Amino acid sequence: MKPSLLLVVACCLAAQLFDAANAASAVGDPGMRRDELRVAFEAWNFCNEVGNEEAPGMGSPRAADCFHISSNGSLIHKVTEVDNKLGVGKPFPGLPEKALNDPNLYAVEKELYLGSLCEVADHTAPTKPWQFWMIMLKNGNYDTRSGLCPKNGEKVPPFISGQFPCFGKGCMNQPLLYHQPTAVVTSENGIKTMKGGFSGTYDLVPFPPPFGIGTLGDSSLNSYFEVVWEKKVGDGGSWIFRHKLRTTKFYPWLMLYLRADATKGFSCGYHYDSRGMLKILPESPDFKVKLTLDIKQGGGPKSQFYLMDIGSCWKNDGRPCDGDVLTDVTRYSEMIINPETQAWCSPASMNRCPPYHITPNNIKILRNDTAHFPYSAYHYYCAPGNARFLEFPDSTCDPYSNPQAQELVQLLPHPVWAEYGYPSKRGEGWVGDGRTWELNVGALSSRLYFYQDPGTRPARRIWTSLDVGTEIFVSNKEEVAEWTLSDFDVILTSQPPSSA
Repeated sequence: MKPSLLLVVACCLAAQLFDAANAASAVGDPGMRRDELRVAFEAWNFCNEVGNEEAPGMGSPRAADCFHISSNGSLIHKVTEVDNKLGVGKPFPGLPEKALNDPNLYAVEKELYLGSLCEVADHTAPTKPWQFWMIMLKNGNYDTRSGLCPKNGEKVPPFISGQFPCFGKGCMNQPLLYHQPTAVVTSENGIKTMKGGFSGTYDLVPFPPPFGIGTLGDSSLNSYFEVVWEKKVGDGGSWIFRHKLRTTKFYPWLMLYLRADATKGFSCGYHYDSRGMLKILPESPDFKVKLTLDIKQGGGPKSQFYLMDIGSCWKNDGRPCDGDVLTDVTRYSEMIINPETQAWCSPASMNRCPPYHITPNNIKILRNDTAHFPYSAYHYYCAPGNARFLEFPDSTCDPYSNPQAQELVQLLPHPVWAEYGYPSKRGEGWVGDGRTWELNVGALSSRLYFYQDPGTRPARRIWTSLDVGTEIFVSNKEEVAEWTLSDFDVILTSQPPSSA
């Protein structure tokens, strides 16, 4: 063999080894296969805050279920029920004095405290410990007379509006939360299964009987949420997370997601330090997401079920967010797979479309190119409310539902997304079509339009939150969504820069 050919072969082998070494997971628990589970719970009001009050007897709406397995097979819980019930006025290690009696600040610090109890040191990345998968629950009611939510980050006085659902004073309350700590159950044939969960309702005086795991059918008058996790001990498979969510006329807009959030810094939609599962933050275009999703009930026509919802934060001039809610902007990309969800983007409503679409081979198609723009691939696009140089016609996002301005790019199943592994037609992945997905989220998100001020350096698209679940968007009758999620992993396709 000639020396030049030897050199070529050696280079090729080295390249293959490099690729294999860098095809690593960004999450602490790849594929949800670790027996010693780490999972947490957070609940929010309309604008991602706790508000003025916690739910009676519940403490701050943060909780966790994290445990080790002893040599005899018993579970040693790292978080006690006393920890989970901590609420304003109750001190805990590391709690700043200013947060002791402030429900919003207290919840922030409680998440950090629970994270410290659950934290796992990763031997593959000693400087990147991780904490837990996050279950996120959100109430879409907004009492505009409360003065609780800022407008694009700016504090505004109470006002009167019929735009948002609210049954009256107190409609932005936090939920009643019930916890079934993970325990080992042995079947008659000796199979050991671990099972636990969180459940509850936003109805502070729930209709009887009492709430608990598996009580979804008890009363159609109650709002309800439930996430139950289970796994056979030592089988090497994934935890299975079973979700249920029900809306009512009093709580018609509810959201329930399972999230992989940043282990430190700002997770998507927040302006303070958080905890989560993403030990390495994925950056476009260099990552994929793998998961198994099986939807049992869809949640009705208003259910914006996200096969994948990714979020981050950067300023309109491309700089990273720094906690200044007046200039930070939350950015979301969401694939809605409910076949009943229609495209609001159309030739007659170009303000609801992004200014352009980019194909996999990087061809830019303007939204006024009616012969080629894929209007039905987009449910809705809206621009940040603090953007200064919007292209006419424009539509700006709801200015109240995040602590800062936000930008949404909402997608629908369409052939243009097939190359990225996403659904290419309506109904794929919906009820009766459970499947395992491998989504090239990084490549797709690198080609989506996001607003940026002219002449500024393009933002690095580093994603601080990735989640799956549904947003039942102001249902006009009681609706139920039910689904299972497993095998969730975020796979890096190249080595991330050290600064990420």
